Amino acid sequence: MRVLMGVVKNRHGTYVVRKKVPKGLEEAVARVLGDERQRVAWLQRSLGTKDLKIANVAAKPILIEFDAVLAKAAALVSPIPQRDDLSDGEVKTMADYFYASLLSEDDEVRRDGAGSQQLFREVADQVSGVVVASAFDLDEAAPPYGMSEREFDKHKSTVDFLLPAARKALARGDLSFVDDELDELMAVFRIGLDPSSKAYRALGTAVLKRYVQHLEALDRRNAGEVVETPPLLEPPLSASERPASSASSAKDTLSAAYEGWKKARSSVASTDREYYNAIQRFIELHGDMRIRDIRRSHVREYREAVQMIPTNRAGPLRKAKLPELVKWSEAHPAAKRLGPASVNKLLGGGQAICNWAYDNGFIPDDRIWADPFAKMRVDEPEPDPVLWDTARLKLLFNSSVFTQGDRPEGGGGEGAYWMPLLALFTGARQGELAALTADDVETDEPTGIRYFRITNDEERGARVKNKSSRRVVPVHPELKRLGFLTYVDARRRLGGQKAPLFPLMEKGPRDGFAERWSKWFGRYLTKLGIKGTDAPVFHSFRHGFKDALRWKAESEDVNDALTGHSGGGVGRRYGARDSARRFGMERLADAVAKVEYPGLSLEHLYPSVDAAENG
Repeated sequence: MRVLMGVVKNRHGTYVVRKKVPKGLEEAVARVLGDERQRVAWLQRSLGTKDLKIANVAAKPILIEFDAVLAKAAALVSPIPQRDDLSDGEVKTMADYFYASLLSEDDEVRRDGAGSQQLFREVADQVSGVVVASAFDLDEAAPPYGMSEREFDKHKSTVDFLLPAARKALARGDLSFVDDELDELMAVFRIGLDPSSKAYRALGTAVLKRYVQHLEALDRRNAGEVVETPPLLEPPLSASERPASSASSAKDTLSAAYEGWKKARSSVASTDREYYNAIQRFIELHGDMRIRDIRRSHVREYREAVQMIPTNRAGPLRKAKLPELVKWSEAHPAAKRLGPASVNKLLGGGQAICNWAYDNGFIPDDRIWADPFAKMRVDEPEPDPVLWDTARLKLLFNSSVFTQGDRPEGGGGEGAYWMPLLALFTGARQGELAALTADDVETDEPTGIRYFRITNDEERGARVKNKSSRRVVPVHPELKRLGFLTYVDARRRLGGQKAPLFPLMEKGPRDGFAERWSKWFGRYLTKLGIKGTDAPVFHSFRHGFKDALRWKAESEDVNDALTGHSGGGVGRRYGARDSARRFGMERLADAVAKVEYPGLSLEHLYPSVDAAENG
């Protein structure tokens, strides 16, 4: 079976999906993701399976998500023009595109399945012999085509839940129901609208209607009716982005695009060299093609050719053109050739120039064009983090910070103690935990359930990774027994509602609150002997939390809602944005309470009665 481009195995045999961030977009991608790193060179996510067929299916929506991230990053580099109005035709075109894209995504799920059945079978193997309360059959085999019974039931229940809510929003004219969709749609069409404008309301109303219609179509499909998917056309350029000179065929070639790109932006010399080298090699193989005529077959041949370039190009090879280098390598098969990173740089340079050309009118308005470099990168394997095992968890939670009251300044004082414990029972990222304030631990009035509110804090300058990361996570009973709520209430009494939970943890040069703490934690683990390539890191707590939910047969929808993953399928646009409203606080609290780590006891950390009373 062919491996989908971007799908690779890690050293544990589990498939991951990866996509290289094009040169020049690394910093913008970090901003889009809210990543604490200054630059992000790779987008990567584990597919949680060792089955190639399941991996190929599960990777598709993630690659679409990666493409959306890259599109947003490109928009940051090249600002989207603001519009005051939209014509009726533009509104209809955008709404039709939105509807067709939703049905197209549903087509893929019905044809290839949601990609989660193999994962649930692996979970079943792990919990073999353990009594697990489950609403579905973990032993059900993944079918050769389409969705499993469990996946279909999940899909149907999501549609059944969303359709009445969407109809009510349409009846009330509540455009906030599709505000995330509108943001994504405007990014795709490169149009900026003021949310208070008439044009935004017109587009929002059309999109909300189409959202309801798509759910109605899915409902009919679930009943076995035939509902065809309309053609999904590429979005056209906006009028403000079309230069008057774009009609001249002499000015729409790859080299002309490079010269235009160079004049349009003040890029660094190293980027200029990379991009020039990339297009020059392409021209050496295919000639100076018009951008509109470059096909995926051209890019595939280019990729195969640059993979043959020898790394040592001394003597006559220094000035040799690409076809000559290919012939030389064929005659010297033992010679070392360019590695994956270098090959991807060449592909990325060509892609950047072609996409710039598309954005700047090198393609005729009536010509449908798709990025020929998309998903053409070669694999650069990268290992996943190692999970925490019981022995190492015991070693950590029996160390001096937890048993002898050590509160090092580099560890953020109380942050040294609470950060690992919070991660263990919330699955939150270190940057999310480090930025928490007293008012981020709230009480749900109808149920009395205490929960974490993880979201952006503009006043403090704290940002979550992305939109789907905004979520609520009920406080685990073990955290209550450990005295965490007492600690929160004490911080609130001392500093008010906005009191940071860990005041010694301040923003670093990359705007993250855990930058200094992260370095301290790494040193602390090394001191404990937890080091090496097979050692867990802080982010491993997050993987452990997700696995703990799976071991209890908790649904992936709830799992994603608690950890801030967007998931896949029709529910991702709604559940990730407002998990409490979708699942209910009691449902989320019940799921969190199931999380446990067999063999690990933290009773030695429970506060004494006197300590609890003195708060």
